[in-house]
Amino acid sequence: MSVLILALTAGAVIGLALGALGGGGSVLAVPALIYLLGFTPVAATTASLVVVTVTSATALVAHARDGQVRWRTGLLFAAAGIGPAMLGGVVAGRLPAAVLTSAFALVAALAAFRMLRPRRASVTERPVRPGRAAAAGAGLGAVTGVLGVGGGFLAVPALVGVLGLRMRAAVGTSLLVITINSLAALAMRAGTAPRLDWAVIAPFAGAAVLGAWDGKRLAAKVSGAALQRVFAVVLLAVAAFMLIDVVV
Repeated sequence: MSVLILALTAGAVIGLALGALGGGGSVLAVPALIYLLGFTPVAATTASLVVVTVTSATALVAHARDGQVRWRTGLLFAAAGIGPAMLGGVVAGRLPAAVLTSAFALVAALAAFRMLRPRRASVTERPVRPGRAAAAGAGLGAVTGVLGVGGGFLAVPALVGVLGLRMRAAVGTSLLVITINSLAALAMRAGTAPRLDWAVIAPFAGAAVLGAWDGKRLAAKVSGAALQRVFAVVLLAVAAFMLIDVVV
């Protein structure tokens, strides 16, 4: 199968997951870039940031039109994560490939377990505590910077459980946070990242954007809980494969 077809297929699947689940789909971008498209771990996390930025910014526009973005909360949350995201972008370029792959696999497993746990939706939105928003935002920024993932699987639970947003508002606001953190991490990697193959990344990102729209339609037809369980199982399998690959 040609590289272009693999890039389009992988991008479409990841976009589908993002659109259907509202977060977590980008976790598959790094292993797809490494094992299907031959990227090194550092190049894969950098390319993943490009894909995450494009898809998140596109989806943000749609959620903003529906009034489901809490701009003040999201900007506060993201502001705390800009520094850690930039620092993480520098650190990622200095980590051995095995360490970066192992760390990513562990985060992917964490994402899967969080998806398997039922989440309680907030009925009413509580006042945002700046201290909590800053702490949660800094942690998410660090994960985004080092591992090249959007972190929606961490941002959405934090915005719901810690900051008290309703689920739909949390999903929309998380896209704002993810877009800003990803741009910050990319800015720090610009001078140190390995040369990227844009002939692969561009169709990958384009297919992800289109797949996200199909994912929204899929979410309207299939139970969200069922989609999350299937995706979580796939994610656990990917995490296990990556850890085994590092050990062996």
